[in-house]
Amino acid sequence: MEREELGAEELGARERSILALETRPFAGPGAKERAIREELDLSPVRYYQLLNALLDDERALAHDPVTVNRLRRVRESRRGQR
Repeated sequence: MEREELGAEELGARERSILALETRPFAGPGAKERAIREELDLSPVRYYQLLNALLDDERALAHDPVTVNRLRRVRESRRGQR
């Protein structure tokens, strides 16, 4: 039973793919947006909506704490600039 409960707490494939994309470097303008469209079949706007929600998901933090914490810091610094 405990294993089933843990399975419910894991991220789905799309969520893991979004976090994985955030760990990659991209060369030149437009490269990341192109990867978002081609690899995830999402518009960049929808991608960033999903990413923003994912940053508040504790499952994402458990899956990749380094990336999630880095992106949370970036988000907070941008909010502070507004």
